[in-house]
Amino acid sequence: MRKVQRLFICLLALVALSGCIGTPETVRPVDDFYLPAYLGKWYEVARLDHSFERGLTHVTAEYSELDDGSVQVINRGWDEEEQAWQEAVGNAKFVEQTDIGHLKVSFWGPFYSSYVVFYLEEDYSAALVTGYNTDYFWILSRAQTLPDYKMKKYLRIAKQAGINTDELIFPYQDK
Repeated sequence: MRKVQRLFICLLALVALSGCIGTPETVRPVDDFYLPAYLGKWYEVARLDHSFERGLTHVTAEYSELDDGSVQVINRGWDEEEQAWQEAVGNAKFVEQTDIGHLKVSFWGPFYSSYVVFYLEEDYSAALVTGYNTDYFWILSRAQTLPDYKMKKYLRIAKQAGINTDELIFPYQDK
């Protein structure tokens, strides 16, 4: 009986974890995604609040391809309260095909979560990214700031995708 219970618990855990690499019903990952163009440094110009980024400003994400085809992710931000830089290093892998903007990223061992690029400028100058649900959202840019007309465009796209844009945080990028 205990073996059956353990098996059931393991299966339940796998189902729960696999749900973290899905996509929200309201978004579709970009296709024709080209990883080499996405690599490099991105500035976080807007995000929904979460404990792992709370209080951080000057947030960047840097992506580099590893020899095995996975992607190293280095997230960095200035902690205003601690007056120190915080950094998290993770690993990302494509969920399906390498030309679809749906990756799974892990900062904690075997636990992965979705990283869904659902809007991307043709020149890879800005991206809208969500997690497995619309409670996770970022506007990333190659520039530290965006012109108002572009920000309005991205906010409109995000709202249409079911993102609560009224709750967005716009971190400083002037350091």
